[in-house]
Amino acid sequence: MKKEYEIHCCGGSKLHKSHSLFDEFICHFPFAVLSVSLGLLLLSFFTPITADPLVLRQFHRLFHSFHFMHILFASAGAILMFFRHSQRKSFIKGVIVGTVSPAFFCMLSDTLMPYIGGKVLGVKMHLHICFVNEFSNIGLFLLIGLVTGFVLRFHVDEKHGGSFLTRGLHFIDTLLSTMASMFYLVSYGFISWYHQMGVVFIVLIVAVVVPCTFSDLVVPYFIARDGRK
Repeated sequence: MKKEYEIHCCGGSKLHKSHSLFDEFICHFPFAVLSVSLGLLLLSFFTPITADPLVLRQFHRLFHSFHFMHILFASAGAILMFFRHSQRKSFIKGVIVGTVSPAFFCMLSDTLMPYIGGKVLGVKMHLHICFVNEFSNIGLFLLIGLVTGFVLRFHVDEKHGGSFLTRGLHFIDTLLSTMASMFYLVSYGFISWYHQMGVVFIVLIVAVVVPCTFSDLVVPYFIARDGRK
Protein backbone atom coordinates (compact mmCIF):
# COMPACT_ATOMS: atom_id res chain seq x y z
CA MET A 1 0.00 0.00 0.00
CA LYS A 2 1.08 3.54 -0.67
CA LYS A 3 1.69 5.57 2.45
CA GLU A 4 -0.41 8.65 3.01
CA TYR A 5 0.97 11.91 4.35
CA GLU A 6 0.31 15.63 4.25
CA ILE A 7 1.52 17.87 1.46
CA HIS A 8 0.89 21.49 0.63
CA CYS A 9 -0.23 21.92 -2.96
CA CYS A 10 1.39 25.20 -4.10
CA GLY A 11 1.33 26.46 -0.54
CA GLY A 12 -2.40 25.98 -0.19
CA SER A 13 -4.45 23.79 2.09
CA LYS A 14 -3.17 20.42 3.25
CA LEU A 15 -4.03 17.41 1.15
CA HIS A 16 -3.91 13.81 2.37
CA LYS A 17 -2.74 11.88 -0.64
CA SER A 18 0.19 9.98 -2.08
CA HIS A 19 2.82 12.45 -3.15
CA SER A 20 4.57 12.24 -6.51
CA LEU A 21 6.40 14.49 -8.92
CA PHE A 22 3.28 14.37 -11.08
CA ASP A 23 1.30 16.04 -8.27
CA GLU A 24 3.81 18.88 -8.13
CA PHE A 25 3.76 19.40 -11.91
CA ILE A 26 -0.04 19.43 -12.02
CA CYS A 27 -0.15 21.92 -9.14
CA HIS A 28 2.42 24.20 -10.78
CA PHE A 29 1.16 23.94 -14.36
CA PRO A 30 -1.68 26.56 -14.20
CA PHE A 31 0.75 29.16 -12.83
CA ALA A 32 3.16 28.45 -15.69
CA VAL A 33 0.45 28.77 -18.34
CA LEU A 34 -0.87 32.01 -16.85
CA SER A 35 2.59 33.56 -16.50
CA VAL A 36 3.70 32.53 -20.01
CA SER A 37 0.47 33.94 -21.46
CA LEU A 38 0.97 37.24 -19.65
CA GLY A 39 4.64 37.30 -20.64
CA LEU A 40 3.81 36.90 -24.34
CA LEU A 41 1.18 39.62 -24.07
CA LEU A 42 3.63 42.04 -22.46
CA LEU A 43 6.36 41.22 -24.96
CA SER A 44 4.00 41.98 -27.85
CA PHE A 45 4.17 45.66 -26.89
CA PHE A 46 7.99 45.80 -26.93
CA THR A 47 9.19 43.52 -29.72
CA PRO A 48 11.08 45.57 -32.35
CA ILE A 49 10.08 45.53 -36.02
CA THR A 50 13.63 45.21 -37.35
CA ALA A 51 16.72 43.48 -35.94
CA ASP A 52 18.57 46.69 -35.12
CA PRO A 53 21.77 45.77 -33.20
CA LEU A 54 21.23 48.60 -30.69
CA VAL A 55 17.68 47.44 -29.96
CA LEU A 56 18.77 43.82 -29.61
CA ARG A 57 21.51 44.91 -27.21
CA GLN A 58 18.86 46.63 -25.09
CA PHE A 59 16.81 43.44 -25.11
CA HIS A 60 19.86 41.56 -23.86
CA ARG A 61 20.08 44.04 -20.97
CA LEU A 62 16.42 43.35 -20.23
CA PHE A 63 17.18 39.63 -20.21
CA HIS A 64 19.82 40.21 -17.52
CA SER A 65 17.42 42.30 -15.43
CA PHE A 66 14.68 39.66 -15.50
CA HIS A 67 17.20 36.84 -15.01
CA PHE A 68 18.67 38.47 -11.90
CA MET A 69 15.20 39.17 -10.49
CA HIS A 70 14.21 35.58 -11.21
CA ILE A 71 17.18 34.30 -9.20
CA LEU A 72 16.23 36.53 -6.27
CA PHE A 73 12.60 35.34 -6.12
CA ALA A 74 13.55 31.70 -6.79
CA SER A 75 15.99 31.76 -3.88
CA ALA A 76 13.42 33.26 -1.51
CA GLY A 77 10.71 30.84 -2.64
CA ALA A 78 12.96 27.77 -2.28
CA ILE A 79 13.89 28.72 1.29
CA LEU A 80 10.24 29.32 2.18
CA MET A 81 9.19 25.92 0.79
CA PHE A 82 12.10 24.15 2.53
CA PHE A 83 11.27 25.48 5.98
CA ARG A 84 7.54 24.85 5.58
CA HIS A 85 8.26 21.11 5.23
CA SER A 86 11.44 20.69 7.29
CA GLN A 87 11.19 19.34 10.82
CA ARG A 88 14.85 19.86 11.70
CA LYS A 89 14.95 23.48 10.47
CA SER A 90 18.60 23.19 9.43
CA PHE A 91 20.05 26.63 8.68
CA ILE A 92 22.88 25.16 6.60
CA LYS A 93 20.52 23.08 4.46
CA GLY A 94 18.31 26.14 4.02
CA VAL A 95 21.26 28.14 2.68
CA ILE A 96 22.23 25.32 0.32
CA VAL A 97 18.66 24.96 -0.98
CA GLY A 98 18.40 28.72 -1.44
CA THR A 99 21.61 28.98 -3.47
CA VAL A 100 22.45 25.79 -5.38
CA SER A 101 18.94 24.93 -6.54
CA PRO A 102 17.98 28.41 -7.88
CA ALA A 103 21.46 28.91 -9.37
CA PHE A 104 21.20 25.75 -11.47
CA PHE A 105 17.52 25.77 -12.42
CA CYS A 106 17.35 29.51 -13.21
CA MET A 107 20.26 29.06 -15.60
CA LEU A 108 18.45 26.09 -17.12
CA SER A 109 15.11 27.89 -17.59
CA ASP A 110 16.39 31.35 -18.61
CA THR A 111 19.39 30.43 -20.76
CA LEU A 112 19.94 26.79 -21.66
CA MET A 113 16.38 25.85 -22.61
CA PRO A 114 15.74 29.06 -24.63
CA TYR A 115 19.08 28.43 -26.36
CA ILE A 116 18.01 24.91 -27.31
CA GLY A 117 14.51 26.10 -28.24
CA GLY A 118 15.93 28.84 -30.47
CA LYS A 119 18.19 26.35 -32.21
CA VAL A 120 15.23 24.05 -32.84
CA LEU A 121 13.23 26.98 -34.27
CA GLY A 122 16.07 27.88 -36.63
CA VAL A 123 17.44 30.92 -34.79
CA LYS A 124 21.20 31.50 -34.80
CA MET A 125 21.72 31.49 -31.04
CA HIS A 126 24.73 32.23 -28.85
CA LEU A 127 25.07 30.53 -25.47
CA HIS A 128 25.53 33.14 -22.74
CA ILE A 129 26.08 31.79 -19.21
CA CYS A 130 25.72 34.57 -16.65
CA PHE A 131 27.47 32.55 -13.94
CA VAL A 132 30.62 32.83 -16.02
CA ASN A 133 30.28 36.43 -17.22
CA GLU A 134 28.18 38.04 -14.46
CA PHE A 135 29.13 36.07 -11.35
CA SER A 136 29.46 39.11 -9.07
CA ASN A 137 25.92 40.23 -9.93
CA ILE A 138 24.52 36.69 -9.60
CA GLY A 139 26.11 36.31 -6.17
CA LEU A 140 24.61 39.54 -4.86
CA PHE A 141 21.10 38.68 -6.04
CA LEU A 142 21.41 35.22 -4.50
CA LEU A 143 22.47 36.82 -1.24
CA ILE A 144 19.49 39.19 -1.21
CA GLY A 145 17.24 36.25 -2.11
CA LEU A 146 18.58 34.31 0.89
CA VAL A 147 17.97 37.21 3.26
CA THR A 148 14.46 37.74 1.85
CA GLY A 149 13.65 34.03 2.17
CA PHE A 150 14.69 33.90 5.82
CA VAL A 151 12.75 37.08 6.61
CA LEU A 152 9.64 35.59 4.99
CA ARG A 153 10.13 32.34 6.91
CA PHE A 154 10.67 33.79 10.36
CA HIS A 155 8.39 36.82 10.18
CA VAL A 156 5.70 36.92 7.52
CA ASP A 157 5.09 33.17 7.18
CA GLU A 158 4.99 32.59 10.95
CA LYS A 159 2.33 35.27 11.41
CA HIS A 160 0.16 34.83 8.34
CA GLY A 161 0.45 31.17 7.30
CA GLY A 162 1.96 31.98 3.92
CA SER A 163 -0.62 30.38 1.60
CA PHE A 164 -1.26 33.48 -0.49
CA LEU A 165 2.41 34.47 -0.22
CA THR A 166 3.64 31.13 -1.57
CA ARG A 167 1.22 31.26 -4.49
CA GLY A 168 2.33 34.82 -5.22
CA LEU A 169 6.00 33.82 -5.22
CA HIS A 170 5.27 30.97 -7.64
CA PHE A 171 3.46 33.29 -10.02
CA ILE A 172 6.12 36.03 -9.90
CA ASP A 173 8.90 33.49 -10.24
CA THR A 174 7.39 31.89 -13.35
CA LEU A 175 6.54 35.27 -14.89
CA LEU A 176 10.12 36.51 -14.42
CA SER A 177 11.43 33.27 -15.88
CA THR A 178 9.12 33.64 -18.89
CA MET A 179 10.25 37.21 -19.54
CA ALA A 180 13.93 36.31 -19.15
CA SER A 181 13.58 33.34 -21.52
CA MET A 182 11.68 35.38 -24.12
CA PHE A 183 14.07 38.33 -23.98
CA TYR A 184 16.96 35.90 -24.39
CA LEU A 185 15.38 34.58 -27.60
CA VAL A 186 14.53 38.04 -28.98
CA SER A 187 17.94 39.51 -28.11
CA TYR A 188 19.51 37.05 -30.56
CA GLY A 189 17.29 38.11 -33.44
CA PHE A 190 14.12 36.08 -33.01
CA ILE A 191 11.93 39.14 -33.58
CA SER A 192 9.41 37.26 -35.75
CA TRP A 193 8.44 34.97 -32.88
CA TYR A 194 4.75 35.90 -33.24
CA HIS A 195 4.63 34.01 -36.56
CA GLN A 196 5.41 30.87 -34.55
CA MET A 197 3.61 31.91 -31.39
CA GLY A 198 2.06 28.47 -30.78
CA VAL A 199 5.41 26.70 -30.87
CA VAL A 200 7.06 29.45 -28.81
CA PHE A 201 4.25 29.12 -26.26
CA ILE A 202 4.96 25.39 -25.86
CA VAL A 203 8.73 25.94 -25.68
CA LEU A 204 8.31 28.56 -22.94
CA ILE A 205 5.91 26.40 -20.93
CA VAL A 206 8.44 23.57 -20.95
CA ALA A 207 11.29 25.98 -20.16
CA VAL A 208 9.34 27.41 -17.22
CA VAL A 209 7.34 24.56 -15.71
CA VAL A 210 10.13 21.95 -15.53
CA PRO A 211 13.00 23.96 -13.94
CA CYS A 212 10.77 26.21 -11.80
CA THR A 213 8.85 23.25 -10.39
CA PHE A 214 12.09 21.54 -9.38
CA SER A 215 13.63 24.75 -8.03
CA ASP A 216 10.59 26.00 -6.10
CA LEU A 217 8.91 22.78 -5.01
CA VAL A 218 10.51 19.42 -5.68
CA VAL A 219 14.10 19.95 -4.55
CA PRO A 220 13.26 21.97 -1.37
CA TYR A 221 10.52 19.49 -0.45
CA PHE A 222 12.60 16.33 -0.75
CA ILE A 223 15.66 17.84 0.93
CA ALA A 224 13.40 19.01 3.76
CA ARG A 225 12.04 15.46 4.17
CA ASP A 226 15.63 14.20 4.40
CA GLY A 227 14.80 10.69 3.24
CA ARG A 228 11.87 10.18 5.65
CA LYS A 229 9.05 7.96 4.43
